[in-house]
Amino acid sequence: MPNANNAAQTPSSAGAAQASRRVEPVAEDLGRRFRAAGFALALVGGSVRDTLLGRLGNDLDFTTDARPEQVLKLLRPWADAVWEVGIAFGTVGGMKKAQGLDGVTRGFQIEVTTYRSEAYDRTSRKPEVSYGDTIEEDLVRRDFTVNAMAVALPESDFIDPYGGLNDLAARVLRTPGAPEASFSDDPLRMLRAARFAAQLDFEVAPEVVAAMTEMADRIEIVSAERIRDELNKLILSDNPRKGLRLLVDTGLADRVLPELSALRLERDEHFRHKDVYEHTLTVLEQAIDLEDDGPDLVLRLAALLHDIGKPKTRRFESDGRVSFHHHEVVGAKLTKARMLQLKYSNELVKDVSRLVELHLRFHGYGSGEWTDSAVRRYVRDAGPLLERLHKLTRSDCTTRNKRKAAALSRTYDSLEARIAELQEQEELDAIRPDLDGNQIMSVLGIPPGPVVGKAYQYLLELRLENGPLGEEAATAALHEWWAAQSAG
Repeated sequence: MPNANNAAQTPSSAGAAQASRRVEPVAEDLGRRFRAAGFALALVGGSVRDTLLGRLGNDLDFTTDARPEQVLKLLRPWADAVWEVGIAFGTVGGMKKAQGLDGVTRGFQIEVTTYRSEAYDRTSRKPEVSYGDTIEEDLVRRDFTVNAMAVALPESDFIDPYGGLNDLAARVLRTPGAPEASFSDDPLRMLRAARFAAQLDFEVAPEVVAAMTEMADRIEIVSAERIRDELNKLILSDNPRKGLRLLVDTGLADRVLPELSALRLERDEHFRHKDVYEHTLTVLEQAIDLEDDGPDLVLRLAALLHDIGKPKTRRFESDGRVSFHHHEVVGAKLTKARMLQLKYSNELVKDVSRLVELHLRFHGYGSGEWTDSAVRRYVRDAGPLLERLHKLTRSDCTTRNKRKAAALSRTYDSLEARIAELQEQEELDAIRPDLDGNQIMSVLGIPPGPVVGKAYQYLLELRLENGPLGEEAATAALHEWWAAQSAG
């Protein structure tokens, strides 16, 4: 095991020394406070890694030999806020407003964790926490060598007993000890490997990939919430394709997102349908390119899951074609079931599954012969998801036929123009009947009840089909409907 405490032995020793000098003053101030109380404190993990990569933010992670109760005693008089949510796992959190290296005062989010080691019982979802006495003991329990570096405070001495600096320079993910032992202790680290590969664009060492493949079933003891959070970080990264492909190749996706693995359909001998798995990854990337205000989890999940109904609906037709009839409906149901199993919020489940259900709606209107009624229904059905539906539909075109791609783009341009035109005329964002429930009851002389809802729906259909009628025409239409209902 290389002892990288001797920074001169590493190819990036100058960078390490520079990073040590770039530690935020708030960290040094906290280090002095711990030293005065007789305790050690070090900046650790992702905070050191990101400092070396030139991307340190306002989140600072520390490790110490002080026990959690002692950490609380030191933080409370110093920090602007302190919380104990993770104290059962040895972590105390806080917030401190301070001036950074750039001279700007900001709020630093701080977590201080007592030296520890974690291990999972093979049947338990929760780690057993035991405290350690040395920083080396703490660092070896961390997930990857690039996260097992530390800067001792307040002196800013660089600590790297497991060669993390070399691996950072090589952009490779390795574990401080044997990967099998690391993943056995915390199986979620296998998902983190895929997530960091996507976030940092690092390669995963072959022995780590091998351990992930062999131990994939260990992920099943991890709670759905922790799996979901790691998947979100992966999907929201700059290069999710890289991490998702690693999940599929190692078999981890079979345990956490089996619908993605199932997209690797066996190609028919005449190659009459595209590779659905590769198509899906491309749609995700194209959706990312269309984002306006940063990563959009709803859009990215919809892009990733939009075709998961295809494996269950694939049919080989008599003329040799391959069909996937109603895969959007089946896919919406599968999306809802998977997201609920991963403990996503009801609102997120509703939005993503709705986009999956609607992603083919555009193609149901031929080559652009959209009536005003069709445009109204498209906007009404999409509701607040309309802009995301625009992006998802455009992203779903992955054909290499430039003429076909251009034609689809022009057709969708035309649809968006029609929507904008009708929105100016009719307030499409809030399509309602020309009469509300109270007016319906007044016109018909009826009390509240199911009939009012039926009348409302009838008028809404008229509104969608014909546009605004006005109160007088809507009243006349309502009387006609009521007469027909009474006669019936």
